[in-house]
Amino acid sequence: MNKSELIEAISKSADISKVSAGHALDGALSAIKAALKKNESVTLVGFGTFKVGKRAARTGRNPRTGAAIKIKAAKVPKFSAGKALKDAVN
Repeated sequence: MNKSELIEAISKSADISKVSAGHALDGALSAIKAALKKNESVTLVGFGTFKVGKRAARTGRNPRTGAAIKIKAAKVPKFSAGKALKDAVN
């Protein structure tokens, strides 16, 4: 399912226009991004939790030359599914 298919599904289930559903989805995604930028977690009970994880600096290899390169530490978004979502999938 891509974004336009998701917007269509939201508009049908919530009985709103596709434009309104698109704005609602964009607003929700923007709010999640803003919270993650501030190192906050976002918990949607029954769905899951979005949080920021830390990836340590490490040494990697250039696949073309085989030379060792340094990879900087980074913050990465993580998602852990809630129990209700896991149960729905299984």
